Amino acid sequence: MSDLAIPQASLFLGIIPALILMYISLKGFEGHYKDKNIFLTFILGIVAGFISALIEIFSISIGLLYIILFPILEQLFKTIILNVGRLQKKKETVIYGLSLGLGFGAIFTPVSIIISNLQIGDDPILFALAIVGSFGMIMFHGATGVLIGYGVYIGKLAKYLIFSILLYLPITFFTFLTLYYGVGYLQISFVVYGLIIYWYATKKIMPQILEKSKKRKRIKRN
Repeated sequence: MSDLAIPQASLFLGIIPALILMYISLKGFEGHYKDKNIFLTFILGIVAGFISALIEIFSISIGLLYIILFPILEQLFKTIILNVGRLQKKKETVIYGLSLGLGFGAIFTPVSIIISNLQIGDDPILFALAIVGSFGMIMFHGATGVLIGYGVYIGKLAKYLIFSILLYLPITFFTFLTLYYGVGYLQISFVVYGLIIYWYATKKIMPQILEKSKKRKRIKRN
């Protein structure tokens, strides 16, 4: 398989897990979102992730600035999309944040492969670890999409944006170590970290929109 074909094929390794995660995570939220908007935000996430990835690939040599710059850049991409007027103070923005973030994260599988080829050549073990680590990134971006969407919903965007950026710093720190010092096994930590943050976002933050909807229905009945 050619060098060009590998990243193209690996895009499906990002999109398929992202879609499976979305399908599982949206169970119980039926009626709180529109299917067309889920699709649209997922595609927008892929586009925004692609643009972010290009910037990352062409500026990968900036050194320590990478640790701080990219958490800010990538979370701002999500914020710009989710903070449009029609989504402000809307509970469904939390759900669209999930689909946006998963789409954003889906692009990181081919990006991880491209970067690993640039940095570590043909080492099959480090190559495989890059793919494994990218699954953690899908979960992480989905989770931070939820957090930013929740911030837009409750009118506390700055708080949750900063929270999302701070949560990203450990990832860029370990990515820096992986790229510049060849510590490829650290990619496994991305999966564990991404899973923890994703669990928190989907099990602790997202259900709050259901609870608030129930409270409003009770108030109307009374």
